[in-house]
Amino acid sequence: MQKRTLRNRFLAAVITAMVLVSLSTPARATSKEIIELQTQVQQLLDNVQRLQTTLDTRFAVLQHLAEQTADSANQMSTTVNALQQKLAAQSDTTNGKLDTASGQVQSLNDSVDELKSRIAKLEKAITDMQTQLQNIQNPPAPAGPAAPQTPPLKETFQAGVSDFNAAKYEVASGEFQDVIHYYPKDDLAGDAQFYLGEISYRQKKYSDAVKVYSDMLDGFPGSAKAPAAQLHKGLSLLLLNKRDAGISELRSLIKRHPQTPEAAQARSKLSAMNVRSAAR
Repeated sequence: MQKRTLRNRFLAAVITAMVLVSLSTPARATSKEIIELQTQVQQLLDNVQRLQTTLDTRFAVLQHLAEQTADSANQMSTTVNALQQKLAAQSDTTNGKLDTASGQVQSLNDSVDELKSRIAKLEKAITDMQTQLQNIQNPPAPAGPAAPQTPPLKETFQAGVSDFNAAKYEVASGEFQDVIHYYPKDDLAGDAQFYLGEISYRQKKYSDAVKVYSDMLDGFPGSAKAPAAQLHKGLSLLLLNKRDAGISELRSLIKRHPQTPEAAQARSKLSAMNVRSAAR
């Protein structure tokens, strides 16, 4: 509309000029001069028309380019949003897979411990049968009151694992405590401490769990269950709202056992909290 107004004004100016020229032309002007003047005016009008056409064409091209640019910007924004959503979904999926893998590893360890428990019970049954056979062949001499016997290490530990897997936590606690009491220096005592910590952790007694895990990590730092103990200690501290201590424990786990599934789960937890895996 603005372009048409300008063109109309220009045409009006040209016509006005024509009228003025006509009025200013002496009466004696020949028809030849008038024809030349009309020809020049027509050429001027033609030039104006061509200029207007050129302007319209260029404006249309600029408008088309502007629309294309806007479409490209919208497409880019849509692509970026989709990429962000995809990355967020992949992050959630990765975290879920890490949690699942850690749980599967722990379940596998528990299954191995339970299998060892069954083997130990079978060995004990064979040993008892051999003892009974020897007693029949060679009856023992009468003796005074029997003194309390030390429970067998492996059998007691494996019985505790079986009861733990069956969620018989009170019975399992007594068996693990026997292992720690009678065999405090054996590696299985460290594993028994770990399971005591797991019992407290499953019962949501996080303060007790932190103490038991700490004792286990101090006394048996080289135990195969140390990474799991340190992971659950860090998570227990976070659940107790001890954020700094929990973060420090998870970072320590990543530094000590960087290639373990527990370290991967610790990284995932810190990432979910928007916390770096290592202190600056």
